Amino acid sequence: MPLIVFILALLLLGGFLLAMPLLLFLRYRAGTIRRRGRKWAATVNLISFILSAALFLWVAAMTTLWVPKAFTYSLMGLAAGCLLGLLGLGLTRWEKMAEAIYYTPNRWLVLLITLAVTARLLYGLWRIWHAWRTAGSDPSWLASAGLPNSMAVGALVIGYYLTYSAGVRWRLRHRTAILE
Repeated sequence: MPLIVFILALLLLGGFLLAMPLLLFLRYRAGTIRRRGRKWAATVNLISFILSAALFLWVAAMTTLWVPKAFTYSLMGLAAGCLLGLLGLGLTRWEKMAEAIYYTPNRWLVLLITLAVTARLLYGLWRIWHAWRTAGSDPSWLASAGLPNSMAVGALVIGYYLTYSAGVRWRLRHRTAILE
């Protein structure tokens, strides 16, 4: 019975890895579509990202007990993500119609963030495999696996979407803002 579970786990992992390019393409496509601005959706997004950022920073603070610099790198990633979010708001195409406001995120910035996450995941997997093989059962292999850098990229994404959703919420709230 354990052999069947192991084979099923390998098949599931293999299927996930084979589906990864399609999932990344769908993520990019979903991130670049034209959207109708809705205040309630923007508010839900903003609250969700505030909670995500708070939880992420709390986990990063706890992780610092085992992995040095995890919290510091996470804060730097969050700050960089907030700056990218401001850039994203500036590059977003806004359309004011009679019935609503529509916005389209910048394709190049969405692609950059998607590729950054993809590259960090692949590099992180390689580093974890390499560190685990050389360290064996030593628990300090997590620090040498590049975990703080991976957390920084995760914080970058959270910071980007936190700032972006706050900007979208602000734009929708102030419909009289100058739109391009």
